[in-house]
Amino acid sequence: MYDGIVQELIDELGRLPGVGPKSAQRIAFHILQTPSFDVSRLSDLLRDVRERVKFCERCGNVSESELCTICRDPRRDQALICVVEDAKDVSAIERTREFRGLYHVLGGAISPIAGIGPDDLRIRELMTRLADGTVQEVILATNPNLEGEATSAYLNRLLASMDITVTRLASGLPVGGDLEYADEITLGRAFEGRRSA
Repeated sequence: MYDGIVQELIDELGRLPGVGPKSAQRIAFHILQTPSFDVSRLSDLLRDVRERVKFCERCGNVSESELCTICRDPRRDQALICVVEDAKDVSAIERTREFRGLYHVLGGAISPIAGIGPDDLRIRELMTRLADGTVQEVILATNPNLEGEATSAYLNRLLASMDITVTRLASGLPVGGDLEYADEITLGRAFEGRRSA
């Protein structure tokens, strides 16, 4: 424990997702001990992000305008939508440079324990996007955990009556992983999704 404002800074940094008490302390002391650290620039950026960044009206990705750069790009395949839980998932998929379609960000996953149901997600907006018949395939790219699987199963049932191909990202063993450390679900998925060598 530190006195006054130093502890307040550590506590505030510790409220950020993925930043535990030790990391918060390291960040706070980096700010304090590095004379070249531009605190004004950081505070200006944080304020600007809050004021200028919003979510794309069409897909829900982060954007500084009504439509994000992906939705505005005429080269993207309009017949293909990849459904993800969060905007950060869009960034992860874009880094692969394998997907050239559009996205739909749900804003989370179904989680009865956390009190999040289908009406709390951007599912209604997805159905509106699919209504005009342009989209031919929906790729469900929710996380391979209990909530992501529940969300994927719900969407799959919802989309079954539409004339749209619904696919799910393959899941299984990570490259460089050891079989002995894989859980039963991951190993089972790896067997289900096996392909010819």
